[in-house]
Amino acid sequence: MKPRSDSLADPLADPRPVPEGAGFRGSNQSGMRDWNERLVLSLVRQNGALAKSDIARLTGLSAQTVSVIMRGLEQDGLLLRGEPIRGRIGQPSVPMSLDADGAFFFGLKIGRRSADLALVDFLGRVRGARRKIYRYPTPDAVVAFVREALPALMALLPRNQRDRVGGMGIAMPFQLWSWVQDIGAPQSEMDAWRDRDIQAELAVLSGLPVHVQNDATAACGAELVFGSGDRPKDFLYFYFGYFIGGGLVLNGQLFTGQFGNAAGVGPMPVPGPDGRMRRLMTVASLSVLAQALDTAGVLSDQLWETPDHWDLPAPVLDAWMTGAAEGLASAILSAATLLEMQAVLIDGWMPVAIRAEIVRRTDAAFHRLDLSGVEPPVIREGTIGAEARALGAAAIPLSQRYLIDQNAAVREG
Repeated sequence: MKPRSDSLADPLADPRPVPEGAGFRGSNQSGMRDWNERLVLSLVRQNGALAKSDIARLTGLSAQTVSVIMRGLEQDGLLLRGEPIRGRIGQPSVPMSLDADGAFFFGLKIGRRSADLALVDFLGRVRGARRKIYRYPTPDAVVAFVREALPALMALLPRNQRDRVGGMGIAMPFQLWSWVQDIGAPQSEMDAWRDRDIQAELAVLSGLPVHVQNDATAACGAELVFGSGDRPKDFLYFYFGYFIGGGLVLNGQLFTGQFGNAAGVGPMPVPGPDGRMRRLMTVASLSVLAQALDTAGVLSDQLWETPDHWDLPAPVLDAWMTGAAEGLASAILSAATLLEMQAVLIDGWMPVAIRAEIVRRTDAAFHRLDLSGVEPPVIREGTIGAEARALGAAAIPLSQRYLIDQNAAVREG
């Protein structure tokens, strides 16, 4: 499958199958081959292994057209042929699945306390990753990190697979220079982000197409492309990073808004313990927990070093989780009055057990509120985990090349 250089794609277009006669359909016209290939790959990504007859039924394409498409995708190394399944009559059904080695992508997360570069395969599995922790991000530090980490990660691939690396996505907070007071960084150094085109610099450095997206939006996108289990067509997504951020999915599509910051939930007003309104980010961010630890005389650096295990004083952690859950519950209620959401997904850079407890407390706090006239969404955990931002970054170029085009939602480099 050849990539289109002029692609205008929703980086996370909904790849789910649709009922016959509704939604995405294929075309048997030869000029629609690229669209049909993306459609087939999207369906297989969402559903797992599918036979030609399944694809034909879901898309409305003729059996001959489907056969040509799937044979071509197999020859391109993007689909794998499974063992034939024999039925009572007719030819055996041959399921086709995605080939993990079909394509690779780099995902770069630029955070306020750390940067991560991951090499991700076609199934969304991390083949290798590098990490840099800093007090605050600067363009020079990020470029130096990528210059060192990129060749090391590329070397993990056999030489005959290196030409299958299809691009790099960057997940980062927008307007980093606006957050100097919140992250304790010198304004002069953070102002460097105003004039540096990190996207263009890394495109030259890597020799790859580079795409940029808001970090929490990208994390939400990881759920759409790589998430497991049932993915509702409409959901609000929260990601706990240094600051809490979010994403919004409507009708199976990532809704980014005109400036790419839609569902930036951090500034949402929520009531505090004293009844006064404050921003969600001031009660439900990892920076709030870090500040509480520092105040208690406990080193907070462990929060940024690993998301797998935290050794924290129970009273500090308990108070933070309670405040975060109550803030989330209020924010969810406000969103639910405007949007009919099937679910709310909560994820973040934290141990799985802590994420589960925050979800439990948030659900309990939400149902203590006055829900008259509101259809309560299901509140549950995300399925990607701490690496959602880096994986979401890698999902951007993957989607640009191999999933259904919908809207122009990503800047191309």
